[in-house]
Parts: sequence; C-alpha cells; structure tokens
Amino acid sequence: MLIGLVRESVMQCFCHTCRAPIPAAAVHRRNIPITKVKTKPRTNQPKRVQFVTTEVRCQEKTRGGVRYEVILGEPEVKAAPPKKPLSPKNSVSVQDIEEKLKAAEERRQQLESSKIAALSAKMQKIEEASRKKDEQTTQFITATRDALEQKMGTVTEKREAYISDLKTKLKDHIENVEKTRLSLEQQTDEVRTAIEEKLKTATIQRDENLKKMLERLKEHNSRPFEKQKSVESTIESRKSEVINLIENKLCIAEQIREKVIQKKVELAKKHNEHLNEVKQTLGNRKSEQVNKIENKLTAAEQKREQEMQKKLEHIKKHEKHAELVRQNKAVLAAKAPSSG
Repeated sequence: MLIGLVRESVMQCFCHTCRAPIPAAAVHRRNIPITKVKTKPRTNQPKRVQFVTTEVRCQEKTRGGVRYEVILGEPEVKAAPPKKPLSPKNSVSVQDIEEKLKAAEERRQQLESSKIAALSAKMQKIEEASRKKDEQTTQFITATRDALEQKMGTVTEKREAYISDLKTKLKDHIENVEKTRLSLEQQTDEVRTAIEEKLKTATIQRDENLKKMLERLKEHNSRPFEKQKSVESTIESRKSEVINLIENKLCIAEQIREKVIQKKVELAKKHNEHLNEVKQTLGNRKSEQVNKIENKLTAAEQKREQEMQKKLEHIKKHEKHAELVRQNKAVLAAKAPSSG
C-alpha cells in the first residue's frame, strides 16, 4: 500500500499547486484492478485514508535507478454526514383499535371453525378406517375358520386312512410272525431229535473207549514190575561203581593233602629262618647306629666345651679391657681437678 502511494505521489507534479491527473499510460499493469466473482457478501469496511506527498528530498541517480526520500503529509479526514431527523409517529384512535380487535376476533373464529371442520373430517376418516378394519378382521376370521375346518377334515380323513393302513400291515405282520414261529418249532423239533441221536451214539462210543482203556491199563500195570526189577539191578550196580570211585578219589585227595601240608611246613621253616636272619641284621644295625650316635654325642659335647672355654676367655679379655678403661677414666678424672 505504501509503495502505491509513493508511486502516485511521484507521478504527480512537484509544484504542489496543481493536481495534474496521472496519465493512463503511466499506470503499471500490476495496479490494474482485477474483477473477481463475488461468491459471498462482504461487510462494509472503513475507507482508507489517502496520504499526500508534501516534499521530496535527496534525489540521486544510481546504477539501479533513482533514489530519493519522500515526506508524507497529514491525512485528510472527511466529515461524517448529518443524521436524518426522526419522523413523528402517527396517532392511533380508539375506533381503529376496536376495528382491529374485531377483525382479529373474526379471524380467530374463522381459524377455530376451520380447525373444527378439519377435526370432524379426520374423525370421519378414522371411523371409516376402523369400520373397514373391523370388516376386514371379520372376513379374515371367517376365512381362516373355513380353512381350518377344511384342514381338520382332511387331517381326520388322512389319520383314518393311515390307521386303517397300519391295521392291515399289523395283520400281515402277525400272520408272518405266526408262520415263522411254526417253522421255528418244526426246526427245533428236528434239531432236538438229531441231538438225541448223536448223544446216544456218543455214549455208546464212550463206553467202548472206556473198555479199551481199562484193558490197556491192565497191560500197563503188569509191565512196570518187570521194569522195576531191571531198574533196581542197574541202580545197585551203579551204586557200587560210584562207591568205588569215591573211595579212590578220597585216597587221592588224602595223598594230595599230605603233600600240601609237607610243603607248608617246609615253607614255614624257611620263613622262620629268614625272620631270625632279619632279626640278627636288625640288631647289628641298631648296635652300629647306637655306637655312631654315642660317638657323635661325645664329639658334640667336646665341641661345646671348647666353645664355652673360648667364650670364657673372650669374656675375661673383655673384662680386663673394661678394667683398664675404667682405670684410665679414674686417672683422667683425678688429673682434671688438679689442672683446674
């Protein structure tokens, strides 16, 4: 906005007396108003105040163009338009008010009458609808009753037919059962007779087999006595053989035991001899070790006595030296007061 005002002030005359209009060619294309489509109504905004240039200072030319300073003047404030005086109110008479009230009462009565007429029409429609509904319900009830009666009749007929069919089927079934029962009884009689015949034949065969078994048992009982005698003879012979073998083995074992005892006695003798030799060697070694220890003890005792003598001699020498020192100190102490 400020740039536009500056441009307008520059394009005007600099004499400040005349207000030459801006030529049309001098208007820049950016300042051309653009017509926009009005979509929403806009509120009335306050008008902008136009600033007028009063002075231009420090005009200089540079490479990029012209540089100058512009001083703006005070804005022109337009006076507000005067308010229109209020028109006086018209006076209303009592007759006008009564006429208006009468007209309002008539309108109210007309509205009430129209409402009552509409309500009566609605009530008539409701009564007609209820009457039609009652007629339809009665028709529906009669129709459903007739249909149910027809269905019940058909159901009873079907039930009777079904029962008759069941009765016939049951009769046929009972007849078939009776026939099968008779046939089963005949078959059982035949089977019973066949079983009795088989049992008779089985008993006869069993008796014959028992007789044969008894005969065989008698023969078998006579045979074991002969076998028993032969077995006893063999057992006695084997007993004698076993006894002889046992006696021979016992003799051999006795001989072996005596040999083992002799060997053990010899080993014991050798062991005793070896023990005696070991004891003798141990005694000799002990005596040798005791002698060595005694010799070492005597040598150690001698060394200890020699060391004690050396220490005593050293102590005596030290005491003599201390005595000499003590005497020298006494002499020096005696000389000191005399010299003083």
